[in-house]
Amino acid sequence: MLVLVAPGQGAQTPGFLTPWLELPGVRGTLEAWSEAVQLDLIRYGTEGDAEEIRDTAVAQPLLVAAGLASAYMLFDDPADLPRKVGALAGHSVGELTAAALAGVLPDEEVVRLVRARGLAMAEAAAVTDTGMSALLGGDPEVSVAHLEKLGLTPANVNGAGQIVAAGTLEQLAVLNEDKPEGVRKVVPLKVAGAFHTHHMAPAVDALAKAAEPLTPADPKVTYVSNKDGQAVTSGAEVVARLVGQVANPVRWDLCMETFKELGVTALIEVCPGGTLTGLAKRALPGVRTLALKTPDDLDAARELIAATATPAADAAGA
Repeated sequence: MLVLVAPGQGAQTPGFLTPWLELPGVRGTLEAWSEAVQLDLIRYGTEGDAEEIRDTAVAQPLLVAAGLASAYMLFDDPADLPRKVGALAGHSVGELTAAALAGVLPDEEVVRLVRARGLAMAEAAAVTDTGMSALLGGDPEVSVAHLEKLGLTPANVNGAGQIVAAGTLEQLAVLNEDKPEGVRKVVPLKVAGAFHTHHMAPAVDALAKAAEPLTPADPKVTYVSNKDGQAVTSGAEVVARLVGQVANPVRWDLCMETFKELGVTALIEVCPGGTLTGLAKRALPGVRTLALKTPDDLDAARELIAATATPAADAAGA
């Protein structure tokens, strides 16, 4: 079974979108989405420097647009996706990419929603000086208890021994000097705030208002939520989780547990891939993985899709 996953904020790098614009239809699609959200996605994805694309209001729509554009390049017809992919999931903002690919919302509505999300989270992050730091090494249970003692939130529990702490810069400075037992190093992340914590509560309200007019459809592919790793079958529930998840921890570890239960044999991470593939290599031994970093990876990804039987394909007699 094949799982398609989408990365979250921090995966973007300067110029990462440039080679994808050479593929048929990609430039026109990105131009249309740019017009829809009044943000030049092409300029930011090709010319934006590291600081520009670190801006939450820019990074989030840029990542979702790139993820969708690259995912559709995997199939001769986008309608093939529900037949050839067994499950979809996304890390943080990548959940919106997954929601579009699952057919919960049309692409343009998702791009508009993620633009609203990015703006709301950037505004919330500006209230207090906050950030995030990754813990290298240590026992997860010990680390989580220590973070809570310091007033920090384990904002990303990623599995494969990786936890990301979030809170005020003062709290993170204390963490740097008072590491949990067994943690080798605390690495500050290049993000603009304490995402997936109570600091993002104002963004939840703003995103809920942006989502009110939407009419979601139920997922056409098994959709795994990073709130708790559960498969969600209701489109309305998917959108409700997308809204609330802004201020709650990402449990990617539980998503990977669900992938195991579903019988995953292959995992492809859409552009700009790499982060989730790395986690899968450590946490899902025996699962074939592939990251879409550039269009050069497409042929190998298509071969992996062709070689991977999914429950949906079996049911269709494919």
